Amino acid sequence: MRPPLEFGAEIKQEADTEVTVPPAVMICTRLAGRAIIRVVSRCNDAQENCNLDLSECQLMQVPDAVYHLMRHTELKRCNLSSNSITKIPPKFAVNFNLISELNLAHNQMSRLPDELEELSALENLDISHNAFISLPYSVYKMPKLINLNASHNYIIEINVDSLQSCPSLEICDLEENPLTSNIRSALEKISSIKVTFSVPEGEDEDWDNLNI
Repeated sequence: MRPPLEFGAEIKQEADTEVTVPPAVMICTRLAGRAIIRVVSRCNDAQENCNLDLSECQLMQVPDAVYHLMRHTELKRCNLSSNSITKIPPKFAVNFNLISELNLAHNQMSRLPDELEELSALENLDISHNAFISLPYSVYKMPKLINLNASHNYIIEINVDSLQSCPSLEICDLEENPLTSNIRSALEKISSIKVTFSVPEGEDEDWDNLNI
């Protein structure tokens, strides 16, 4: 049987080992804590100015706590840019249905819920620098959307007829998307909307040669 003092020292040593936290984990924990504090602070600001700015908050989704904190606030603008958000839930439109400006740029989204068409006051939408391969269906249905920025995505196909039928759309930025030549030709025929898009490098030279 081991002496009591020696036995106690061993327990203490094991306990000290168990509570040791690697430096990397401690750093991540501190960063996560700072991100939470930042989100809560910006929600508090939004309660005063009706402008929710959650850009660069290390978000992978919109936290449920945000909906709770904003439940008595009529937001006019919402900025969720420069995060790692992959999707927006349908309840976003229910909770923030009065916003006129929504910035979702620089995230990892490839689709939007159809429920976003219920954003009846939305005038400006930025979904640039994401992973969309087509324009979301809800975009065509937003009744007051004026300015759409969908640049720097992977959009190949667009429902040109639906785009042209957008009730209020005036500006549509499709720069830096791999649109097919047929889609680009169809977009050029739209006169009611200012549509901008990129021509793949080298293709403009081919057209010049044909004109010669």
